[in-house]
Amino acid sequence: MSAETPPDRPVDPLDDGWLRPRGPRSGYRADAWVALALAGATALSLVLTRSAGIMDESPAWLAALWVALIALPLAARRRWPEAVALLISIVFGVFGSLGVTDALFSSICLYVAIYSVGAWSHHRLLARWTRLAIIAGMFIWLFWTLLVHANQAAAIPELSREGFFSPYAAYGLLQVLINLVYFWAAYYFGDAAWHAARRSAALEARTQELAAERERTAAQAVSLERVRIARELHDVVAHHVSLMGVQAGAARRILERDPATAARAIAVIEESARTAVEELHTMLGALRADDTDCDGTQPANQSTSTRGVEQLGELAQENSDAGLAVRIQVIGAPRPVPGTIGLSLYRIAQEALTNTRKHAGAGATAEVRLRYEADAVELEVTDTGRGSRRQNGAAHPEEPTSGLGQRGMRERVTAVGGTLELANRPRGGYLVRARVPLAPARES
Repeated sequence: MSAETPPDRPVDPLDDGWLRPRGPRSGYRADAWVALALAGATALSLVLTRSAGIMDESPAWLAALWVALIALPLAARRRWPEAVALLISIVFGVFGSLGVTDALFSSICLYVAIYSVGAWSHHRLLARWTRLAIIAGMFIWLFWTLLVHANQAAAIPELSREGFFSPYAAYGLLQVLINLVYFWAAYYFGDAAWHAARRSAALEARTQELAAERERTAAQAVSLERVRIARELHDVVAHHVSLMGVQAGAARRILERDPATAARAIAVIEESARTAVEELHTMLGALRADDTDCDGTQPANQSTSTRGVEQLGELAQENSDAGLAVRIQVIGAPRPVPGTIGLSLYRIAQEALTNTRKHAGAGATAEVRLRYEADAVELEVTDTGRGSRRQNGAAHPEEPTSGLGQRGMRERVTAVGGTLELANRPRGGYLVRARVPLAPARES
């Protein structure tokens, strides 16, 4: 079997290859009870018809055989509709020619048989031609019977044959009209039942597809939220814990010989811990919100912090206090930056400076440049360290780190429609450059 048509792929109900399901076993049991009920009603109708003297007498065994053949095959109308319809139509015509028939239930049995072909057949072309053949055969038999009786005065003697439009001609036309309506109804309502089942199956399939799509969307939303939470936790925890680790190591080494400097380092540790706790509280408050951020003005998935480009100076000072000399430079006329973009640029600068402290080596310095352009804002963080830390988010062979920080940078820049450049500088050090488009500033 080819890979293009997997065997377990469900057929779309609106496709040409759709087959109406036969239904549960209870449907077959219902068909059997219907067939038995029609057989009983047909037998009773035959007895009453004979008692009224309408039909000729015939042997009892022949009448019983007719009742069985005209009604009981309907128990299999769902499984073999074409065969059942052909059998009942032949029995109807042959036994009717022999004078074994009734005035009502045999016609009902034939109607149900023709209807079932349209409603249950799995071969639509065969179903069409089977019904047309049965209808054509019945009309041939009807016209033949009318012609034969027209030349037999003993047949329906109360109807005169005299005149252009005699009472017998009116009777014959009435029979044709009745049969036209009868067979049209059996054909039309059978097809209508099949199309109704097809529409119902299509609606059920679409409902299942929508439910599956909702589940996929919910799973994707959960996954995206987990990535966002991991990114926020990494940005908040990694920066401050790294800063506290550096200051704690420095305080331990100089505690005895320079208590004052050690006290300042411990103060930085205290401040970093307090700031980390505040940012974690802000983020957790946003996560508890259903639809809005803590201030009620911004979706929770867009901002979990009040940090932005305005706080880059504070970030530079934190790192300077931790022993990394950081110079900040603003180029161009400052302009309002959306909160999501400002937060992303702040986190990128935070991660870049954290990586500088980790990997640049002793004596390295860093510079943060914030450049305002006509249609964009650009953040550039450079250092004078060793460089060659990670390229394109992949860890250097001698460093077992997973590159989550640089991956988070790329995710943040992508989320706000910007670009990110990570590279070694030609004269040593490392470069992080993020550029995010902004709406053009309006002139006063």
